Amino acid sequence: MTRRTVLSADLKERHVNMMAFSACIGFGLFLQSGKVIYICGPGLAVVAFALAASVMWSVIACLGEMTALFPVQGPLFEFPGRFIDEAVGYATGWISWFAWTVIIGAEVLAVAQLWKFRFDPQYLMDIGYPESELGWSTEGYSPAVWVFLFLILIGLINLLPVRQYGQLEYIFGSIKIVFISGLIVFNVVLSALQKVPHANHFWTWNKPWGFASNSLVIHPSHDVDPGVVLKGEQGHFLSLWTGIAAGLFSFVGFETIAITAAENKDLEKHETIKLATKKTMLRITVLYLLATFAGGLNVPYDDPNLVNIQINSIRAGQNSVFVLAAVRNHLRGWPSVLNGFFIFSATTSGINALYNSSRLLHALASIPEAWPLWLQNSRRRLERTTSRGVPLGTVTVSWCFGLISFLAVKPFPAVVLGRITNNSVVSELISYAVICLSYIQFYHRIKAAAEDHTLENRAAFNRDDKQYPYRTHGQLFRAYYGLTFCILLILFNNWRAFVTPFSVPDFIASYIGVSLLSRSLLADAKALRRSLLSLL
Repeated sequence: MTRRTVLSADLKERHVNMMAFSACIGFGLFLQSGKVIYICGPGLAVVAFALAASVMWSVIACLGEMTALFPVQGPLFEFPGRFIDEAVGYATGWISWFAWTVIIGAEVLAVAQLWKFRFDPQYLMDIGYPESELGWSTEGYSPAVWVFLFLILIGLINLLPVRQYGQLEYIFGSIKIVFISGLIVFNVVLSALQKVPHANHFWTWNKPWGFASNSLVIHPSHDVDPGVVLKGEQGHFLSLWTGIAAGLFSFVGFETIAITAAENKDLEKHETIKLATKKTMLRITVLYLLATFAGGLNVPYDDPNLVNIQINSIRAGQNSVFVLAAVRNHLRGWPSVLNGFFIFSATTSGINALYNSSRLLHALASIPEAWPLWLQNSRRRLERTTSRGVPLGTVTVSWCFGLISFLAVKPFPAVVLGRITNNSVVSELISYAVICLSYIQFYHRIKAAAEDHTLENRAAFNRDDKQYPYRTHGQLFRAYYGLTFCILLILFNNWRAFVTPFSVPDFIASYIGVSLLSRSLLADAKALRRSLLSLL
């Protein structure tokens, strides 16, 4: 009897849009924005997010144009394999899958952190909060309890048929859009009303604070250690660079549009890719920039709950700039509501991360050449789907990697979470760099095809033709821009690891993805040569 190996193409354009949006809105916006404001200052934080968005926009435009012209399954590794080399394509596929499995653990670990919601009584007294205590009684529970419960929830939802799953994601995404829009308005209103009087509405941008932070502190061994303090132009530049690297995690997820290809019933419609690409990045960019700007209006960058000189870590809800805005304006109830939504957001993003990783693994399972001989039997099992098109094997295997979230029981879960997110960002940046490189090759090949008079259908490759499905102006330049920025971020995303004393854990977390790709390319000299020549 023939086993079913085909996914069900039941997703519509609206499902894909919201799935990509929901994947990008996890805990990154709510926890990372405060971290970036602390590192950069309120104004420079907006600049950092804008630059991070420009890189992501360049990459998604590259992927969108290639997918619109060649609607294939597994475009994240199909295009590198087609336009650069098969070995590069397979390596990119495995790195992308690895990144998404890590993100599952990161989101669940963040959920466990968010249940530890408790403000320091001294902080509440210092800002004049009307109550002496603010927090949840759940802070005393073992993080393993929350990790177990939410991993089970994430796994069960991913066992749903894709039509029901897509509808659920559409609801999740809609809730997030409404909530974030309300959060922006909420912070603007708080700044306008000034329930706690300040000199003016932009008091956090004026002295003694300012547009940018006064200094950047790196490599402390503990909260009392002053570390290395960088000031002046050097401090501002390195703060901006660190903020961009930290903010990039918040934008990871747009490639969900491409990952859903095998289950997208509207994939053949050119407008689907075009609209999904534009809608996703426009929504995410606008909401991120406005939210960061609005949050920075109410909380100074040196707030004690934002100040975390161990930059490579992520803490809990009391460290969110949006929760702090409510607390500093003496609002009751709102801090708990916001923290509760952050848990919902991280959970739904974890659900999407498992979906993405399982579909990437299923796509890889359909390519025998991407697997060693001794794993071919396992590959065939992973390729199978249920009668309703759910790849049960790949969902299970990817879910198992989410067990790394049990690192929440470690003594310093915030630092562990920071290193995990940093690792996933670097892995995704490698994938994005390869996408840009693939587009550069794609651009030159279709240009040559459009000028080849021996081809009957050469008009289909003419980017100036009205029938060309999707293009953006200056896309070749944007591809080089995205490639250059991604390479620089891959190499120097965690430059702090090289500052004395050298941090081995930070170095491993930042560069293990680079070593995996390098090993793959060095094993295939032909692939390495083609990758280098494609830049010329």
